[in-house]
Amino acid sequence: MSHLFTPLKIGQLTLANRIVIAPMCQYSAKDGRATDWHTIHLGSMATSGAGLLFLEDTAISARGRITTGDLGLWDDATEAALGTVLATVRKYTAMPIGIQLGHAGRKSSTALQWLGGAVIGPDQPGGWSTIAPSAVPFHDGAPAPVAASAADIATIVDDFASAARRAARLGLDVIELQGAHGYLLHQFLSPLSNLRTDAYGGSLENRMRLLLEVFDAVRAAFPADRPVGVRISATDWVEGGWDVDQSIVLAGALERRGCAFIHVSSSGLSALQKIPAAPGFQVPLAAAIKQAVAIPVIAVGMITSPAQAEAVLAEGKADAIALARGILSDPHWAWRAAAELSGNVHVPPQYLRAAPPGVALPLAF
Repeated sequence: MSHLFTPLKIGQLTLANRIVIAPMCQYSAKDGRATDWHTIHLGSMATSGAGLLFLEDTAISARGRITTGDLGLWDDATEAALGTVLATVRKYTAMPIGIQLGHAGRKSSTALQWLGGAVIGPDQPGGWSTIAPSAVPFHDGAPAPVAASAADIATIVDDFASAARRAARLGLDVIELQGAHGYLLHQFLSPLSNLRTDAYGGSLENRMRLLLEVFDAVRAAFPADRPVGVRISATDWVEGGWDVDQSIVLAGALERRGCAFIHVSSSGLSALQKIPAAPGFQVPLAAAIKQAVAIPVIAVGMITSPAQAEAVLAEGKADAIALARGILSDPHWAWRAAAELSGNVHVPPQYLRAAPPGVALPLAF
């Protein structure tokens, strides 16, 4: 049995294999409510044979959306809409489904990605006032966000906890906190975006405070037998910004609090970032985190071939592999990987005629 197709335990949840579908924003919600597109998209992903599917970055409040098309989980209407989608998807798959909860902070109020993703000012149609640790815009010329007050911070923590309770009612198996890619929790972590002088800024301990408070609140709000983890950007790729050494300290603090896994990505915080993009370029970041913690570490980023994914696991650099663009372009990537690596993968009985010989196991619905 290949490493990629051995089971993995995350908290009390056991995954059939180590292929994870990363959260991928679809920008197709209506006022935060999931739509038919989500049924189509998630249905495809949930029958892919992966071990775990994460829903896209889901906003904990309307203000925390990246765009007006972002999925949300902040009220009864958004909860009900997502529940309808999940009920349909679950009829045809036993794959565990998790959700990523996040707040975009100063990267909120932008146009849909396929319309350019430009910032929409608070005085423009479809725009709103953004919030961040400090009144520092993402790039020159962008409207400055509002620096979060103590009351704002308390509301953000409460909103994360409320979304976690809604996720629990929906029967979601895992929560991942979005602490990466330049969104709000990452903004508090990085000294490039966090210029505060209170208990949430300055020292590393203070800059980590909000993420840890959010983790504690979500962990308390979500059933104890379901795992909660965190996605981080292990580096800003900017000198003087958030980096691997600080990420290791954060990972240790999270592990001590009961964090079930760390999902290691990078970048997204600064327009000055210089990313050394190449196949597997983020794997060394995951490997550094893995050396420092005992909980599972998920690697992601330009891991495209089954052999490459297998090597990352075999060399002990990560415990699971997350796919994003690669599985969008090849929804049956896991089938191909199973054929190449002599692994088993779950295939819907309707698709058994197309499955690789000798590796297909039908799901029991």
